[in-house]
Amino acid sequence: MQKESTTSIERQARLLEAAAKVGRAITALLDLDTLFAQVVDIICDTYGFYYAGVFLIDPHQPGYAILRTGRGEAGRKMVELGHKLEIADTSMIGWCIKHEQARIALDVGQDAVHFDNPCLPDTRSEMALPLIVGDEVIGALTVQSVEEAAFSELDITSLQAMADQLAIAIENARTHAQAQRRAKLLETAAQVGRAMASILNLDQLLPQTVDLICDAYGFYYAGVFLVDETGRWAVLRAGRGEPGRAMMEHGHRLEVANTSMIGWCIKNKQARIALDVGQDAVRFENPWLPQTRSEMALPLIVGEQAIGALTIQSEEKAAFSPDDITSLQAMADHLAVAIDNARLLAELEEAHRELVRTKTFEAIASSTGEAIHWIGNKALPIVTSTERLRKDLAQLAVAAGALVEQLSPKRQEQTLARLVRDFSKKMGRLSPDARRNVTALQAMSFNKARRLLDAASVAEDLALIDESARLIIAVKEGLIGPTREHKPRPAMIQDVVQDAVTRSGLTEMVVYEIADDVPLVRVDTTQMSRVFANLLTNAREAMEGRDPQRITIRVRPASEPGMVQVEVADTGGGIPAEDLDKIWVTFYTTKDSRVHPGLGLAACLQVIQQMEGKISVQSQVGLGTTFTILLPAVTGQAPASLPAMHKTVLLVDEDDYWRRYAQTMLEQAGCNVQVATDLTGLDLPMFDHILVDQTQPQANVLDILSALRQAGVQNRTIIVTTNLVVEQTTELLRAGAQDVVLKPYTAEELAMLL
Repeated sequence: MQKESTTSIERQARLLEAAAKVGRAITALLDLDTLFAQVVDIICDTYGFYYAGVFLIDPHQPGYAILRTGRGEAGRKMVELGHKLEIADTSMIGWCIKHEQARIALDVGQDAVHFDNPCLPDTRSEMALPLIVGDEVIGALTVQSVEEAAFSELDITSLQAMADQLAIAIENARTHAQAQRRAKLLETAAQVGRAMASILNLDQLLPQTVDLICDAYGFYYAGVFLVDETGRWAVLRAGRGEPGRAMMEHGHRLEVANTSMIGWCIKNKQARIALDVGQDAVRFENPWLPQTRSEMALPLIVGEQAIGALTIQSEEKAAFSPDDITSLQAMADHLAVAIDNARLLAELEEAHRELVRTKTFEAIASSTGEAIHWIGNKALPIVTSTERLRKDLAQLAVAAGALVEQLSPKRQEQTLARLVRDFSKKMGRLSPDARRNVTALQAMSFNKARRLLDAASVAEDLALIDESARLIIAVKEGLIGPTREHKPRPAMIQDVVQDAVTRSGLTEMVVYEIADDVPLVRVDTTQMSRVFANLLTNAREAMEGRDPQRITIRVRPASEPGMVQVEVADTGGGIPAEDLDKIWVTFYTTKDSRVHPGLGLAACLQVIQQMEGKISVQSQVGLGTTFTILLPAVTGQAPASLPAMHKTVLLVDEDDYWRRYAQTMLEQAGCNVQVATDLTGLDLPMFDHILVDQTQPQANVLDILSALRQAGVQNRTIIVTTNLVVEQTTELLRAGAQDVVLKPYTAEELAMLL
């Protein structure tokens, strides 16, 4: 009797210890799978039962309880097989959950509702305990033994208490998981909100949105459809992963009709949810998404109009919780507003572009009128000077003919005399008054006659014609030059500006401040050469008569991301504040309009805007002016190297940015490179290629070409330049150059050159 009492006390102590273990596990664990595994192990180890398992009501099939964990190999196998029991009087678990009561079979062979489980053939007694939270049953705990009548009253009491603790723990874990999911959904909503606020390009916004949804909610596919202009079709504009990419390539679209969930959703302006797609009558069977088991279609509505729909799909049935549906519908509403905003912005930009085009045409018409008027004024002196020259030339020719006629017959037959006599007759016919005027001149004194027919007058007329013609050509270049086709390419802007300084002849008064980390920019170097030439000319003229005369050129990465900044600052007299906005207007000038047509800065503005850059000016009267240019940097392009080439190359150039770059790249490719500014003493025939910079401060490229031609290596000579001008190119080719090309600033361009 005493022994049985001692055994009972020991068992009670073990049960209390087991209850404490379960309590600690419940307190510490919020992961259900880990919690279940520990609980069944504690029960089996403490009570000596050979099996325990936890069933929970299947959320996808509420009429069934599915095994979430089981002891040992049998439990692992049943979980893998998705073992579940109907909530009915056909099993102890089903009965227990249905009636919300414990059921104990001390001899399973005698229990009418016991489920004969082939995975647990040795079971002789079984206990099923309901897991209840409040008034809701959420599952059941099964405990099984190989002995008949294995459960004492103490076991039953303690196990039911343990089951009650487990039910509370499950509910807490679920609440925690829901809280975590809600937090994740809120963060996703915030991310999508930030994306919607910052991205107004639909091609960026829509793919980012579907990726965020899939990553946050764990769904395997999401896509965005937008209604086309006809209103008949919903066209896929973004889709997750490879299926999305394939459908986009095939132009996937669905009719706005009751033939698909997307079509129905847009037509009826209502969400449609299929927790089991096999049961939905209107779902479109998509061959690109064969794994879909549940789908949600949410309308994108702006005002009273459905502009599209958001589709979300899962590989699981009933995959959408109420929280998912609520948050995703809110996200769809925000997305609809963002799409509408992006469209409105696109329409606004198009309207702005149309306005710019209209204003541009107006400006062209105005500029054309001004240009015609200006050119007319400049052409008038040419006409009057030409008339005076024709008159003077005719008089000289007639006078010369009269002198020839005074020669002896023999001398009159000499070639020069015959040429003069013939020329005199022709000019006399062109100017009938010439003979009468010459007769009048013969009757005058020398001094009086010289005032009427003087070489200085002829020279003055020629100078006037030359000046007017050059100005007309300058206007033509100023108007047409910036409109020539642009060919932007990667370039070292510091090299372009240095070449422009050298060509302008202002090297002595220029100070450079160039950063070490300046990236390549994407520009047309010929057009940028014109820009720098205009700015340097303005700076030189602004500093005339002032001291000091200094131009500072600064090149560095701009504070605006993706841009490079170039500043051209002078110490001139500055520009009055009231003139700062006018300087960009075509034909506006503060200088002598007979010499300066006022086209330089207008051309600079046009060129830089066409290169997607910006130009601005700051000026203080008496201190000077600074022009600031922002140019787009070359981004996302990894530095490349030349393919291996074992050639001997001569670089004829001053020590500048391009020469150092070309020398480094060629040497890394295995070339033998020699640099020089003077060809004296060089064995020129030894070089496979000779690259000559057209613009050098201390050398004349035509003299260099002459020396190369004398050495017989002109067919290996290529002139490189930042400013490709037709007239100069023609001159260099005639001088013997094999080719004249734009300077290569990338490995690809350099490789093509060689």
